[in-house]
Amino acid sequence: MEPFADFLRQAIYDHHDLDLLREEAAKESGDETENSFAKRLITGQAAERYFEVIHPTLPVLADYSLENVTGLGCGFDFRLRKPGLEDFLAVEVKGLNEFRGTVSLTEKEHRIANLLSQRFYLFIVRNFRDKPCHEIHQDPLAGKLQFTKNERAIVQISWLTTI
Repeated sequence: MEPFADFLRQAIYDHHDLDLLREEAAKESGDETENSFAKRLITGQAAERYFEVIHPTLPVLADYSLENVTGLGCGFDFRLRKPGLEDFLAVEVKGLNEFRGTVSLTEKEHRIANLLSQRFYLFIVRNFRDKPCHEIHQDPLAGKLQFTKNERAIVQISWLTTI
C-alpha cells in the first residue's frame, strides 16, 4: 500500500513537503485522528481526480460541463451544467480504499443533498487499493443508502502565551 500512497501524495498534495510534515507531526503525537484524516484526504482527492477523468463516459452526466467547486465549501465537489438549462446538478465524490467501507456526509453535505434532492448525486469510488470501480446514487438520501446521524464532541488542545 505504501508505494501507491506515496504516488497519490505526489500527485495530489499541492504543498507536498508541508503535507508530509503535517503527517509526520501526527505520527509523533500519536494522533490517529489526524493520521486518519490525512489518509481520507488522499483517498478523497484521488476519488475527485478519478471522477474528473471518468465523467465524460458516464451516460447520465456526460452532456454536462464540469466545474470543480471543492474549494468553495458549498456542500458538494462538482457543479455540472448543461447549455440552455438554468438548473445545475451537484456531485459529491467519496472514495474508499477497500471495496466496502463507511461513507460519511458532513452536516452541510447532508443538508445540500436534502435541498437539491433529484439534482444531487453521490459518486462513490471503491477499491482504490486494488482496482477502482464506481457507483452513482442520485438523490442518495431517498435511495437505498441508509444514513444514520452520528454526533461526537471533539477536544482540541492549543498552546497560549501572553505577550
